[in-house]
This record gives sequence, C-alpha cells and structure tokens, in this order.
Amino acid sequence: MLDPVGAAACCPPLTARPLSQAQADQIAPLLKALADPVRLRLMSLVASHRGGEACVCDLNDAFDLSQPTISHHLKVLHDAGLLDRDKRGVWVYYRVRSAALASIAAMIAGTPAIG
Repeated sequence: MLDPVGAAACCPPLTARPLSQAQADQIAPLLKALADPVRLRLMSLVASHRGGEACVCDLNDAFDLSQPTISHHLKVLHDAGLLDRDKRGVWVYYRVRSAALASIAAMIAGTPAIG
C-alpha cells in the first residue's frame, strides 16, 4: 500500500516549483486511482456515508456494475492508500483516509495540509 500522506508531503505545492520526475512518479498512482469515475464516486459515497464508513454491501446498489467489479475498484483505492478497510464477518467496511486526501489537495491547491 502506498503512503499517500507521505507521497504528497514529499512534494511542494504545484505552484511552488516543478515536480521532479521522482516526485511525479510518487504522486501519479494516487491521482490515477482517483481518475476513474467509478472510483471517484466510490470515494465520495464512502466519505459521505453516515459515520464516515460504508459496507461494500451498501455501495453495490449505487452502480450498474457487478459486486466483484465494485470490490476491484475498492481494492485499487485501498492499495493506493486512499481507503482503510475492516473485515467484519462476511462484509468489508471502508473508510476514507482523510489525511491522504488533505495532503493531495494541499499539494494541488498550494495550501498547507490539515491534520
């Protein structure tokens, strides 16, 4: 799993100076994980879900996709370090890593990250 907080923290805000190749290589997987419309919606659904976490069973009905496809997209987000997950019985619950999103946003917006 990537450490998106560390990856984004490695890099100055985009407005400060150009990223090095190494910095761009570090940040690109995080942005690539978010660049898919399904994954972006999944992040939004999880983040806005009551209590800040959502069961995969709560997410399936929001898409016209199979459960394995939804699980694949959630795995991509988890492997990128953008979601935490917790298995409870047969279900998996997901939570957004808020610090990861804040770090990425700060790098893009050129403002200090909170948290």
